Amino acid sequence: MKNQDMHEYRCTVEATVAVAGGKWKPLIVYYLLSGTKRFGELRNLIGGVTQRSLTLQLRELEAHGIISREVFAEVPPRVEYSLTELGLTLSPVLDAMKEWGDNYLSWQQIGE
Repeated sequence: MKNQDMHEYRCTVEATVAVAGGKWKPLIVYYLLSGTKRFGELRNLIGGVTQRSLTLQLRELEAHGIISREVFAEVPPRVEYSLTELGLTLSPVLDAMKEWGDNYLSWQQIGE
């Protein structure tokens, strides 16, 4: 997936949404911005995500080169997820989304 054919996207926003969009991927990236996390930590931080959905989203982010997955040979096995150099470039995007969300929630409170 790293070398996705650019002809499949009608615009670069579509490419961004395909790689980092959806219900859970932005939250995964947001929480990994603060550092490496284990699967259970991510699941607890996000809340409401099923194990299957989180696993699929993590696999897609890994396939796109956004996150790295490190497996430790321990019993029980330990797996840690962290952002790659490419994944860290999403920081300004998530910062903008957070700022927009803060403003939106403030606006909602004013309207009440």
